Amino acid sequence: MADLQKGSKKLLNAWAFYDWANSVYTLTIASAVFPIFYEALFSERDHYIDVFGLHLKNSALISFVTALAFLLIAFISPLLSGIADYVGNKKSFMKFFCYLGALSCMGLYWFNLDNIYIGLAFYFLGLIGYWGSLVFYNSYLPDIAYVEQQDKISAKGYSFGYIGSVILLIINLAMIMKPKLFGITGTDGEAAMKAMRYSFVMVGVWWILFSQYTYYFLPKGNKNANRKVTHHVVFNGFKELKKVWILLKENIALRRYLGSFFVSSMAVQTVMLVATYFGAQEIAWESKSEGTTGLIICILLIQIVAIIGAIFTSKASEKFGNIPTLIVINCIWVVFCALAFFITLPIHFYVMAGIAGLVMGGIQALSRSTYSKLLPETEDTASFFSFYDVSEKIGIVFGMLIYGIIDQITGSPRLAIVFLGVFFIAGVLLLRRVPKRGVLN
Repeated sequence: MADLQKGSKKLLNAWAFYDWANSVYTLTIASAVFPIFYEALFSERDHYIDVFGLHLKNSALISFVTALAFLLIAFISPLLSGIADYVGNKKSFMKFFCYLGALSCMGLYWFNLDNIYIGLAFYFLGLIGYWGSLVFYNSYLPDIAYVEQQDKISAKGYSFGYIGSVILLIINLAMIMKPKLFGITGTDGEAAMKAMRYSFVMVGVWWILFSQYTYYFLPKGNKNANRKVTHHVVFNGFKELKKVWILLKENIALRRYLGSFFVSSMAVQTVMLVATYFGAQEIAWESKSEGTTGLIICILLIQIVAIIGAIFTSKASEKFGNIPTLIVINCIWVVFCALAFFITLPIHFYVMAGIAGLVMGGIQALSRSTYSKLLPETEDTASFFSFYDVSEKIGIVFGMLIYGIIDQITGSPRLAIVFLGVFFIAGVLLLRRVPKRGVLN
């Protein structure tokens, strides 16, 4: 391990490079290839499977598993971060979750309906590994960068992540579309499925391989290695969350804004997590290959347009204020959810992907910066952002459960997407109740 000073360029770049390593998970596993692969497994049968003693629709099943994973993440995040901060071994925790996630991605190679429980376990552990490692990755930022450096290096990390994940997804797309060029044998359908399985292994290898650069330069963090972990330390993270909850009672603007963030983030994150499953089931693709290619192209389109959306949103917030801009974005999401009920053709899905990308990039970036501006004068910003992070995860739990239940009962994800529009309406109403405050309004 190199011993670099806080703020050094090499240390900052090494930290940001972890985004290059791990972002392939969100694009290939969470958004693009795995959802298409999962749907393809059901191509020779209906969309239902008997699992856990229930007769569940496949998309509802994956929604419930995702919700359970985020519930566990929301619980363990403050617990683990409290221990890691006290003992000073954040790198060990970060490595553990990184390797857990990466190896679980590789385990998806063996995902099939005959051994559905093993496959779901790998999917579940992949989520835990990815989000668990992010807890410690993000907590390193104030350790390696000075305040004036943090915005820039954080943005650089996102850029690294975007570039790296898109590069690997394009390689995976080429493998799936032209498997014979890569020596992958079998009929067109069999070869494409093999290529998808190989892509899961590539994600794991990529994640482990490129994270080594980060681990080499990050501080060891073992200065408190002899400290004993007591039950007070274990629950310190939850005490911090409780402290923030009490402070929210005195801060009306922040409390109302967090309510809006909770419901709108719940809907946004759910839409993005289920978009590919929706496209695979509800869009009338001419063939399987066209569907596979079209869905991956849509994911790439969303990634590109999201950057443009974030830029436009930033300029709009400067001119009109944060709250009015967020209200407009939430209104666009309401229209998006309503239109989702009627889309059937590939061209409809491409247009909707463009709209989703435009408002997705905007609402995520602006939501976090608005929250930051509403924080009271305090040095304990870490506790407030921990509360923000846990709120987001719990929102995803509710969103995925609601989506899964409606999908299971009605047999169609269309009504589930439309219902999510109700939460964006609630978000608008709550935003309108946020007291006016300077540039925010």
